[in-house]
Amino acid sequence: MVQTPSKSLTLEEFLQLPETKPASEYLEGEIIQKPMPKGKHSSIQAELIIAITAVVKPKKIARAFPELRCIFDGRAIVPDIAVFTWDRIPRDENGEIANIFTAPPNWLIEILSPEQSQTKVTKKILHALKHGTQMGWLIDPQEKTIFVYSPQQQTEVFDELEQQIPVPAFASDLRLTVAEIFGWLLE
Repeated sequence: MVQTPSKSLTLEEFLQLPETKPASEYLEGEIIQKPMPKGKHSSIQAELIIAITAVVKPKKIARAFPELRCIFDGRAIVPDIAVFTWDRIPRDENGEIANIFTAPPNWLIEILSPEQSQTKVTKKILHALKHGTQMGWLIDPQEKTIFVYSPQQQTEVFDELEQQIPVPAFASDLRLTVAEIFGWLLE
């Protein structure tokens, strides 16, 4: 799914290209098209956005965005879910949510697809953590495992059904277990 242009493109040139479906990302000078989401990926993504939104949006704490392009540090990434705290959501001159987000999300969530490189996804999460992201999740539906990344901390692995998954402090009212997240695949 890597697209190799005839010459190296800058981030600015990449951003002028027509959008692709699924989205393409610009990482370290390389254009990578994300895989088309399949059933497990889409189910977890949809339910997780609903769960996060129900806790953080009513109190204007944060907001979860699916497939939102985030441009920062010379990269353009499109996390499966990007959660921004309310005060960091860019607004246009009318006070509406802006179309362009030029910062890393507070919380970045990726759901691994079978044909996706876990290494590339992990590198994307780690890069975002270096630039202000508070937490990253990598959900592997095939292995029924969730990896939780935090700045300056060892990666945590959650694969036991009763384990509660840590969330960023701003979402502390959100309580999800491994069983709940992967249980969405049975509904």
